[in-house]
Amino acid sequence: GIIGPNGAGKSTLLKLLSGILQPTAGSVAVTGRLSALIEVGAGFHQDLTGRENILYFAELHGMARAARERRTDELIEWLEMQAFANRRAKGYSQGQRIKTALARALVHGPRNILLDEPTNGLDVMAVRNLRVLLARLRDAGHCVLFSSHVMQEVSALCDVVIVLAGGSVVARGTPAELRAATGCDTLEDAFVQLIGSDEGLG
Repeated sequence: GIIGPNGAGKSTLLKLLSGILQPTAGSVAVTGRLSALIEVGAGFHQDLTGRENILYFAELHGMARAARERRTDELIEWLEMQAFANRRAKGYSQGQRIKTALARALVHGPRNILLDEPTNGLDVMAVRNLRVLLARLRDAGHCVLFSSHVMQEVSALCDVVIVLAGGSVVARGTPAELRAATGCDTLEDAFVQLIGSDEGLG
């Protein structure tokens, strides 16, 4: 997990890791296969079905027809999308949109999953469903890296937390290690102490 105040560089870091941005100095090293930066609304075609959205992204990745159809079927089953995958996406709930966005991003088999504040604007049930999906991705062997301002989900999901402030890493460790290092009972309190401010949890 990546946490930090607004403007700390969380989104920039994710875009550097995904290759969307090129560093002006230094370098970025990513192990494993391709990375996927997931943005729920970006490139989402509402006039296509969920299945068609996934197939479209598979084709963009150059997958052969048989391979993309097989992979799409696998993801629909794995993400439990059977009830809505063949409906036009225009009427999807936010939770259904999230599952479709995840399927599109996973279609080419990336090792690393990057998400920029994925729960922003979601209702309670959509947040709960997303947490379950992220845990399943982690347990399936994916490296999941996400930014968030919700300390409870960072504490619940993350094996390692990176704290950014002013474009630099100011702390790194498990939620328990960060709490212990600051003598705080909660990750939120530890975060405020580490960044030296009580303004703008971002």
